[in-house]
Amino acid sequence: MMTDGVQHIISKVDEIVREKGNTKRALIPILQAIQNTFNYLPEEALRRVCETTSITPENITGVASFYSQFRMQPAGRHMIKVCVGTACHVKGAMQVYDAFKRHFKLKEGEETDASGSYTLEKVSCLGCCTLAPVVQVDDVTYGHVTTDKVDSVIQDFESQVGKVGDKRKFRHADGREFQGEIRIGLGSCCVASGSEEVKKEVERAIDGTGINLHLKNVGCVGMCHQVPLVEVVDEQAQHKLYARVKPNEIPDIIHAHFKPKGLVGKLKAKAYDWLEKMQTDEVWEGVDRYAIDVREEMVSSFLDRQLPIATEHRGVINPLDMDEYKRFGGFDALKQVLQMESSEVIQTVKESGLRGRGGAGFLTGLKWEFVAREKGEKKYLICNGDEGDPGAFMDRMLLESYPYRVIEGMLIAAKAVKATDGYFYIRAEYPLAVTRIRQALMNCREQNLLGANILGSDFNFDIQIYEGAGAFVCGEETALMASIEGNRGFPTIRPPFPAQRGLWGQPTLINNTETFAQVSYIIRKGKEHFAGIGTEQSKGTKVFSLAGKVNRGGLIEVPMGITIRQIIEEIGGGVQNGKKFKAVQVGGPSGGCIPASLYDTPIDYQSLIEVGAMMGSGGLVVLDEDDCMVDIARYFLSFTQEESCGKCTFCRVGTKRMLDILNKITSGKGTLQDLEELKYLAEWTKKGSLCNLGKSAPNPIITTLQYFYDEYEAHIHGHCLAGKCTEMIAYSINDECIGCTKCAQKCPVEAICFEPHKKHEVIVDRCIKCDACRQVCPVDAVEIISKKQE
Repeated sequence: MMTDGVQHIISKVDEIVREKGNTKRALIPILQAIQNTFNYLPEEALRRVCETTSITPENITGVASFYSQFRMQPAGRHMIKVCVGTACHVKGAMQVYDAFKRHFKLKEGEETDASGSYTLEKVSCLGCCTLAPVVQVDDVTYGHVTTDKVDSVIQDFESQVGKVGDKRKFRHADGREFQGEIRIGLGSCCVASGSEEVKKEVERAIDGTGINLHLKNVGCVGMCHQVPLVEVVDEQAQHKLYARVKPNEIPDIIHAHFKPKGLVGKLKAKAYDWLEKMQTDEVWEGVDRYAIDVREEMVSSFLDRQLPIATEHRGVINPLDMDEYKRFGGFDALKQVLQMESSEVIQTVKESGLRGRGGAGFLTGLKWEFVAREKGEKKYLICNGDEGDPGAFMDRMLLESYPYRVIEGMLIAAKAVKATDGYFYIRAEYPLAVTRIRQALMNCREQNLLGANILGSDFNFDIQIYEGAGAFVCGEETALMASIEGNRGFPTIRPPFPAQRGLWGQPTLINNTETFAQVSYIIRKGKEHFAGIGTEQSKGTKVFSLAGKVNRGGLIEVPMGITIRQIIEEIGGGVQNGKKFKAVQVGGPSGGCIPASLYDTPIDYQSLIEVGAMMGSGGLVVLDEDDCMVDIARYFLSFTQEESCGKCTFCRVGTKRMLDILNKITSGKGTLQDLEELKYLAEWTKKGSLCNLGKSAPNPIITTLQYFYDEYEAHIHGHCLAGKCTEMIAYSINDECIGCTKCAQKCPVEAICFEPHKKHEVIVDRCIKCDACRQVCPVDAVEIISKKQE
C-alpha cells in the first residue's frame, strides 16, 4: 500500500521528469530539481527516476556521489553555509564554523541540529569575498561574521522567516519629469549588505511627498568595501556618492538633495522623519559624515588606475535594461559582425591579442580559428562561468551586472565559428547570476537577438543555462562537457581537443565569461585600440577580485602590466590595520604566493609564470604579517585534494600524501626530511597529472617553500611564527590584565574563570583556541604563545 508521502514524492518526480527530460543528459538537472523540492535526494524519488527514464541506478549513484551539491540524507529545514574560501579563511572562517557547531551542540560528524531545523555545511566560496567572513542562511547572506555574532545571525534570520516583503512599489506613469536620479547597486555584495532594504526605504521615503525621482538599479561598481552604495544625481546633474548606507539614513540623504512638492508633501515628510526617529530611537548625525565625493582621494585612487572594458559603464547601467544597453552601443558590434565574413571576425580578434581570461591565457582568436576549421553536424559554444576558485568572484559580477555584454560576445563568437547551440555553465552557488542571465536570454529572444534569423540575417543561434553541481574540476573544459552530458566530471586526455571533438562528440568552443565580455569592445573600438593597452605579450585589461587583508577590496579592472604594489597600495589603499604586507596569493589554488620582495612584479601572463604563479581566473588575496604561509599552503592543498576527481594517480595520491605531510608539519611533528619529500612529490604531481587542476595543485607549496622556507623550518622546530597553527600555540594572559571579565564572558567553554578585578588565567586543558578572548580584550592582555614557551 503506497503512503501519501510516497505518492507525493512520485507525483513531484513525474512533474520534474516531464519538464527536464527522460534521457541521461537530463540527469543532473533532474537531481537538482529533486533536491530543491525535498532538500535532499529521497530513495523513493531516485527509484521513480529510474522507472520512468533511461537513467540507470549506476548513473545516479555515480553522479550523486561525485558532485558536492547533492545530499543523500535528509537535511534541516534551513541550510547554513559557512564560506571557507581564501578571503574568509584568512579572516577566521573556521572559527566561525566551529562557533555555529557549538551553538547547535553538534557532535563530531553531525551536520543537522537535534530539532531538524538547521543543517550546517562548509562551502568553497560564496563569491562575496570583500564581506569575509561570509555566512549564508537559505537565501540571506551575512557579511563580516565573527564568532560572537553567531547568536545574532540566527536571531535575525528567525525574525525574518515567514515575513512577506513590502509590496508597495514606486512608479511614475504620468509622464512627469524626474527631479533627479538615485542609483542603487544590486550585485551580490550590495544585496548581502542590505541594498534591497535601502531601495525599499527610498520608495517609502518619497511616497506621497511629491518628490519625483528616478530610482535606478545598477550593476556592480566594484567598490565592494563601501557597500551599500547610493549615488544621488540632482537636478543640476551633480553626483554625490554615499557609502555603507543604512535604511534609516535614507530620508536625510533625500532631503539634503530634494525638496518635497506642496504643503501636504512637506508635512508628510516631516511627520515621517519624526515617526522614524521615535520608532528606531536613532538620531543620525547628518549626511556629510557618510558622503564620499567621486573626486575624493579614496574614490579616485580606487577608480583612476582602472580601465573598464569588460566592466564598461559600471555603476551606471541597469543590468537588465535592454534599451539602455543599446543606447550605450550595445549590440552594435553584433550588427557589424553580421555584415562581416567569419574569417574577418576571427582575424580581428587574433590581431587584437586577446587571450583567454580563464587561466591558461591561450590566444582567443586562434582557438576560434581551430573551431571554425572543423566540420560537424552541429557546433557548440559554451560560456564557462563555473568559477570554483575560492577567493574569486569576477564571473559572478560580470554575469550579474553585464549579462547583455557577455551574451553579445557569445553571439559574435558563434557567428565567427558557425556554432548553432550555446550554453551558460554557471555555478549553482550564484543564484542571482542565474536569475539575471535567464531574464536577459528571454529579453534577447523577444528582440530577435536569439533564435532563428537573428536581426533578419541567416544566423541561427540560441543559448540555454546549465547550472554546475559543485565540482571545482568542472572548470576544466573536458570535465565541464562531461558534466553537461550527465556524467561525473572526469577530465579526458587531449588530443582530441574540444575544438575537434567536444560536447557530444561535436566541435565545441569554450571561453571564459570575461573573455566573451571583452569581445564587443574590440569590434566597436578596433583591434588596434585594444592591442595598444597592456604589454607586448599580454594585451588589454584583466578583471580581478581584490580581497583579503586590504583596505579597499572589490572588483577591479586594470591594464595588463600594472604591478602588484600599484594594485594593493594605490587601488586597494594598502594593508588593513597598518599591518605589514607579507604576500599575495594570485590565481587561486592553481596559483602561487608572491612575497613582499617581489612587490613590483608586473601583472601579466609571462611575469607571473616567471615567479612561480599564474594568472588563473583572477583572484588576488592579500596576506599580512599575521598569516602563516605554511597554513596557507595547507589550506589550498586541502581544497585541491578534496576537489580532485581521483581519476589519475599522481593527483589522487600525490595531493593526499602532500597534505598528510603539511598536517604533520603544522601540528609540530614535522622533520627536515619531510620538506625534501614535499619538494619531490610536488615535482612529480606537477609532471604526471592528467589535467591542469592536478598539474597546478603543487604551486602554493612550491612558492611557499621557495619564498618562505624559514617559516617551514620554524615549524619543524616547534614554532608557528604567525601563531595560526592551533596545535602549536597556547593562549596566555599577561600582567596588563585589568580584570574586566570580558574575556571570561566571551569564552564559550569556561576556560577563563569569572573573577572581577583580578588577573585572569587561561585553563589550558579547556581552551579550544577560538580567539574570542583576544578579540574582546580592551588592553591586549591576551597573548598567543608557542607551546614550547609554556
